[in-house]
Amino acid sequence: MRIIGGQYRSRRFAVPANFKLRPTTDFAKENLFNVLNNLIDFEETSALDLFGGTGSISFELASRGCKEVVCVEKENAHYNFICQCAKALSAPVYPLKGDALKYLSSPNGPKFDLIFADPPYDLKELEQIPAMVFDNHRLKPDGLFILEHSSKNDFKSHPCFMQQREYGSVNFTFFRLPEQS
Repeated sequence: MRIIGGQYRSRRFAVPANFKLRPTTDFAKENLFNVLNNLIDFEETSALDLFGGTGSISFELASRGCKEVVCVEKENAHYNFICQCAKALSAPVYPLKGDALKYLSSPNGPKFDLIFADPPYDLKELEQIPAMVFDNHRLKPDGLFILEHSSKNDFKSHPCFMQQREYGSVNFTFFRLPEQS
């Protein structure tokens, strides 16, 4: 895992070979953060990274100045890896060991400026994740939710849909609450 920008730029962490995951490619991650540079002020952002995996997105957010990044991961080995990397960097990344869907389902949980979710592409509940974010009021006003998914999913009809970006086999859909009139 390589951090591509910010204060931890070029730092690398060897991901154990036995990890079974599909990390966001550097190409997709770089493009995602190019878009985010125009949408958010990282230094004013609290973020939630669901389905943390290696923590790659969490560490990229922290590297670019996010004041707080909560990273939810249920796999023990992955959670421990994220903890080790956070400690090595002294980054404001706070790993939580748990199920991302259960964490998201709590209507009284904290609100965030940015929520990023990279679930397994074959997760049967993937289509319900945007509703879980918005129905449980997990975003602050003007908050941004980004869902990584395959090309099989289409969220353009969701009332909070903002835009979709495609980078090879990786798709990012951006959601934001409609402005109140």
